[in-house]
Order: sequence, then structure tokens, then C-alpha cells
Amino acid sequence: MKCTIAILTALFAATTFNVSAAEGDAAAGEKVFRKCKACHVVDSDQNRVGPSLQGLIGRQPGTVDGFKYSNAMIEFGDGKVWDEELLTVYLAKPREMVKGTRMAFAGLRKDEEIADIIAYLKQYSSAE
Repeated sequence: MKCTIAILTALFAATTFNVSAAEGDAAAGEKVFRKCKACHVVDSDQNRVGPSLQGLIGRQPGTVDGFKYSNAMIEFGDGKVWDEELLTVYLAKPREMVKGTRMAFAGLRKDEEIADIIAYLKQYSSAE
């Protein structure tokens, strides 16, 4: 019985830790965003080399007004909406997910950084 309680407690703790780690830390995400800010902004609808990421969560990929997307990104976005799940995969390997994208960024290697940057981007999106 004691062993069962110990195992259940350990499983609960591990599950709780994984859920909170997956949620991300917006303050840490702001630091991760430094890798992106040469090309993107989040606090304005002005595009740079890359499109503005303001309002990203809940938006269809490849649809920011005034930004010239690659055909690959436009086709990729058809029928999709940026959400945590799609962003998690995309931010890890953007050029593999969207072959032919103009974005030169290779991706984020750490799951924690991906979760953090998504938490940061959520602050600038009305849909969550």
C-alpha cells in the first residue's frame, strides 16, 4: 500500500511538472524572442523582413496584410490556424514543416524555449 501511494504521488508530481513546463514562461519567452526580433515584431502591425507576429495565435498562416509570403507558406496556411500545437511543431523545424519558406531561421531546439516563446506570443494575441 505504501509503495502504491509513493508511485501515485511520483506520477502525479511528474504529470504536474510536465503540464506546467509545457505552459511556458512569458518572461523567459521574451528573452527567446531576441532570436526573432531582427525580422519580426509583436507589439505593432508593421512588417519587417518577416511579418508582424501581433495577433499570431488564432490567425491563419500566411495571411498578414501587406506581407509578401512565399507560395509555400500560403499553401501551408490553407485551412490551418496558428495554435499552440501547430506552433510547437513549426518553431522546432520551420523549413522542414514548410518546404520553400523564405524564413531562414533553423528553429528552436529546446522544448522549454518553444513553450516560453508561445507563452510570450500569447500576450500579443487576442485568441488563446
